[in-house]
Amino acid sequence: MANILVEKRDVDFVLYEQLNVDKLTKTKKFNHCSKDEFNMIIEQAIKFSENVLVPVNREGDENSPKWENGNVTLSPSIINALKEFADAGWLSMSDCLQSGGQGLPMVIFTASHEIFFAANMAVSTYSVLTHGAGKMIELFGTDNQKKRYMDKLYSFEWNGTMCLTEPNAGSDLFPITTKAVKIDERHYKIYGQKIFISGGEHNGKPNNIHMVLARIKGDPKDVKGISIFIVPKFRLKDDGSIGELNDVYCPGMEKKMGIKSLATTQLSFGDNDGCIGELLGEPRQGLKIMFNMMNEERFNMGIQGLGVSSTAYLHALNYSRQRLQGPDVNKKGTSTEQIPIIKHPDIRRNLLWMKSYVEGLRALTYYTATCLDMKNSETDEEIRKLYGGVVEFLTPVCKAYNSDWAYDICEQAIQIYGGYGYCRDYKVEQFARDSKIISIYEGTNGIQAMDLLGRKLTSQGGKIFKFLLGEIDKTIKEALKEEIHIRYAEIIKKARINIAKAAGHLEELLLEGKVHEAYLCATPFLDAVGDTLLGWMHFWQLMIAYKKLSEIYDEKKAKSKEDKLKVMRDNKDAAFYSGKIHSARFFITKVLPIQEAKIETIINNDIDALEIDDLSFGEEISR
Repeated sequence: MANILVEKRDVDFVLYEQLNVDKLTKTKKFNHCSKDEFNMIIEQAIKFSENVLVPVNREGDENSPKWENGNVTLSPSIINALKEFADAGWLSMSDCLQSGGQGLPMVIFTASHEIFFAANMAVSTYSVLTHGAGKMIELFGTDNQKKRYMDKLYSFEWNGTMCLTEPNAGSDLFPITTKAVKIDERHYKIYGQKIFISGGEHNGKPNNIHMVLARIKGDPKDVKGISIFIVPKFRLKDDGSIGELNDVYCPGMEKKMGIKSLATTQLSFGDNDGCIGELLGEPRQGLKIMFNMMNEERFNMGIQGLGVSSTAYLHALNYSRQRLQGPDVNKKGTSTEQIPIIKHPDIRRNLLWMKSYVEGLRALTYYTATCLDMKNSETDEEIRKLYGGVVEFLTPVCKAYNSDWAYDICEQAIQIYGGYGYCRDYKVEQFARDSKIISIYEGTNGIQAMDLLGRKLTSQGGKIFKFLLGEIDKTIKEALKEEIHIRYAEIIKKARINIAKAAGHLEELLLEGKVHEAYLCATPFLDAVGDTLLGWMHFWQLMIAYKKLSEIYDEKKAKSKEDKLKVMRDNKDAAFYSGKIHSARFFITKVLPIQEAKIETIINNDIDALEIDDLSFGEEISR
């Protein structure tokens, strides 16, 4: 089976030629790892995905989970895929050895999970949510809670969920009404309803461990009064084995646009006064603890966006090489010979647009994961703080920017297939349906933009944003040493100046108390930040690829265009580096300049969206 999940050669390029992640094996934290091990794991992730996850992706889409009398039944093939995922040990690959993990760098987890999400978004989502639940217990649980719950979650023997959202509350946690009534120091009775719970109820695992936000009776009514509880579907006996059913009931399941084999349910706790949960951490620490899981999941959503973008592009590329339609435009009227649609200029532009975004998103996402690895492997506290801040800054960007463009990339894949892409004969329509949720769950992209502007931009006194701008400056300075890069360096420099200008303008608005005016521009600002960072990633890659390709040409003594084409036909590396150069140049010259117009919309102080009266949007429609 041809790999149409990720381009493995580009994965290797980002890991080893751009980011040099094998240097992590020289650190104390990762000295038990090796580059050979990294390669083996990624190869195994591809094989596992092709053999286990891909075959059930369409089947799961067509045979979604069934709800009946409070129980949710998954198709046998999905249950088997979840079992094989657990048996392969993929869940805890980046957790420390002491917790039962493999102690691998987060960037290797990221590369592997890009492949899993490309193969099957729904099935893979069960696993990352379960990991998030286990991580919260590892960080904040008692020794007894770790023994009883964490090991079963990290091994994926049991399933884990995150229960935040309530009816009519959406992303706002302030109005949470789920309550907890104290039994003893650790145990509470839980009462309330939660909705949109991914994996909230199903028969794919023998137990489901819910992480539930609730307010202890008598605690403050604001977000500071929220606590978090471990609420198992089945209570545990003293020896840790599964006991009687807890009072957790599933009153229904959502009928969704995509990721249909992921059971998204409503849950009701304590209808019969018998739901018992265990306090995790201390009272009123709920948001602090939950955001550990939320931030992990937000980055995972960025990986999801990358994965589905990658496979959508590769499917479209593969189809465009096989699909014959129309003569060459140069021969229109003189020839009836049908050519592959990849030969048509508009299709080539669309494919290169997709290629440039996928490669840029991959570089940015892997870079973010590598920064987390640098933080975790560093002993100097100041450097740890710096890299931690970079990860916090880039997390909302990866989540929102990746997911916004993922949907557009999937849409463009459908366009390349034409009418066939709109039909279920091909997979790209499912990719588009599946990808839309990424911009919505784990905090909508509007919330990510507000987080970037309101918290992350000024993090550590603005030090993190300045650090990233400084890294871009270093790349520009290095590029100016070679004349051939100067044109592209000037475009990157302009984008860097633009984004700094926009940031300064928005910070000034906030200082003046013009909060609404500033947040009106939060989403355009995040989008422009993403553009700038992708431009930097491409420019970084361009310089590496140009040097490597020049070395190959020099070795082969290829001077003319014909000689170079011959080298590319015979040398896969030469063809790859040529492709990197073209996609980088395309993004820098055709996509990145649009950033300037986005910046103009931020600093022109137009506030029509704030000034328009509600009635001016249109006549109110009665239902």
